[in-house]
Amino acid sequence: MTEPDPSVTLTLSSDEALVLFGFVQRFSDTDRLAIDDQAEQRALWNLCCLLEKSGFVFEGTYEQALLAARERLRDES
Repeated sequence: MTEPDPSVTLTLSSDEALVLFGFVQRFSDTDRLAIDDQAEQRALWNLCCLLEKSGFVFEGTYEQALLAARERLRDES
């Protein structure tokens, strides 16, 4: 069995991309994660739907895969 491609490609509208960029940039600048406008909520919902539809594959249970992904993404200590 071949390993699945480790990348996931998503397509966002330019409006979704701009709203999500502003949301993430604000969090990066303030360490505050909050919805300031309903458009941010809509963009996040749309992103979640895209991720669900992307069909990415993981081994084991969702919880196991999530823990492993978090471990891989953490900064080295």
